[in-house]
Amino acid sequence: MLRFNRSFLRYNRNPLLRLSAALLALMLIVLPALVSVEGEKEPDPTAAEAGAALKNHILELFDEVFARNVQVTDPGGSDIPCGDDKFKRTFAATGLDSDPKHPPDLLNNRMLGVMLRIADYDITDSSDTTFRLENEPTKTVILLESTANGTYFARGETQCLWLQTPRPRNSFYGHPF
Repeated sequence: MLRFNRSFLRYNRNPLLRLSAALLALMLIVLPALVSVEGEKEPDPTAAEAGAALKNHILELFDEVFARNVQVTDPGGSDIPCGDDKFKRTFAATGLDSDPKHPPDLLNNRMLGVMLRIADYDITDSSDTTFRLENEPTKTVILLESTANGTYFARGETQCLWLQTPRPRNSFYGHPF
């Protein structure tokens, strides 16, 4: 006949022990899930997707600063090779300010404020006549380069990207799944 040990029951009734066991079980369930979610990286956009984002950001910029007579000076749309089977796209536009006397530095600062609201751009370089902005998620670079009174000018390009999103590879065999 089995003997029943009462001290074992008293030990397991301890609330601190039960709480510790529950927390341990929770950590064993939640931590692997968090690690797998954190480990997943969004794939880079294709050259076409980044080019479309670039075009949308620049056109939205001119809309937000109320530029008149907006003219696209580089429609982009073509894939420019940049090595390693990757390509980039470009886009540029110009427009007129409501006051033809506004100096270029004022126009560039106005565009800068708008671009920082449009998308998550970081200022990576600046001078008296140019602001260089980069957006990591969309892989785009925009230059705000107004050089004449009353005239906005912005141009941009994508980083070198694949034409199509690469398929994941099996790390052991090196072949697609």
